[in-house]
Amino acid sequence: MGRTLAQRYRHAGEVEAAGFLHQRVALALSESDEALRALGTLPARRRSPDRVLAALHDLALAGRAPALAAAYAAGDHDAAARAAVATLREMPEAVADGAATTPRPGETGRAPVLLPAIAEATQRVGAAAVGLVDVGCSAGFDLVVDRVGVTYDGGPTLGDPSSPVQRSASVVGERPLPARALPPVVARIGVDDDPVDVTDTDQARRLRAAVPPDHHERAAALDAEITLAGATGKVLLRGDPVDLLPDALAHVPADALPVVTTTWTLSALPLERRLRFLQRLDAAATDRPVAWVSAEGVGVAPAVPTLGDRPASGHSILGLVVLEHRVMRAEALGRCWSRGRMLSWLAG
Repeated sequence: MGRTLAQRYRHAGEVEAAGFLHQRVALALSESDEALRALGTLPARRRSPDRVLAALHDLALAGRAPALAAAYAAGDHDAAARAAVATLREMPEAVADGAATTPRPGETGRAPVLLPAIAEATQRVGAAAVGLVDVGCSAGFDLVVDRVGVTYDGGPTLGDPSSPVQRSASVVGERPLPARALPPVVARIGVDDDPVDVTDTDQARRLRAAVPPDHHERAAALDAEITLAGATGKVLLRGDPVDLLPDALAHVPADALPVVTTTWTLSALPLERRLRFLQRLDAAATDRPVAWVSAEGVGVAPAVPTLGDRPASGHSILGLVVLEHRVMRAEALGRCWSRGRMLSWLAG
């Protein structure tokens, strides 16, 4: 039996947002009959605590909920709780609209796993230039991995040490992480059924709203990523990622290696579509090599070895598939945890 709305919001306050402003807001919504009635009028897919809390935050950032904005700015938990209930009661349609368009935050720090894997792909092929194609790109942050600096605890420093976006990760295990530099990135193509254009003021604000108001370090990191992504030229294709993959690959110049990246996106697709994705890559590799770098749960990425690990085992597999003249070479480069914040490199 599923949880009631009150139980879902109480759980969000007690577990998911514990210790922060959103904890108090979520608990207040769970305890307010009028708030629960307003939440009950929202379409089912828009009632989740993460979507509603982000929608309320967006209204505050947009200046449409001034009392809530003032409470957030002051860090006043009780005032934020009262203002959130009042906003939901007085503006349910606006909250519903915001909950429908809340994007994925995207600032998950994927550069630590992507940088060494993309460099490995270019080394295997001997590529002098790269075209990045990110499937499920959201805001396109993975398209600027070459412009991010990454410091590894127990490993090298990769990327751009002067970048405003800096990431850190731990390297565990016996094999050292290779310190290879990326060739020049000459094309950046993102594919998503609903990509976020960070140069659009409203879309960038909604992206910021997905970060709770008192997560100041996360907000600052996100602002840096938005600025970097907005200043870097890219092509964003809207539609089904599998269907659009050939169009995306066609944007990569002939003298560059297309490197397709997927980071925790394929699990949303049924197996048939994942296999179709691999077939699309294979078809594109008739005239030139194509590489696919994946960071997905165990067994999610077709053809990528699972190292004997069980699905849902708590970590992900960092995979590399190189297709050339319809010949496929697939390898597990390593394992990663915490969405790339810890990495075990296995490639020789």
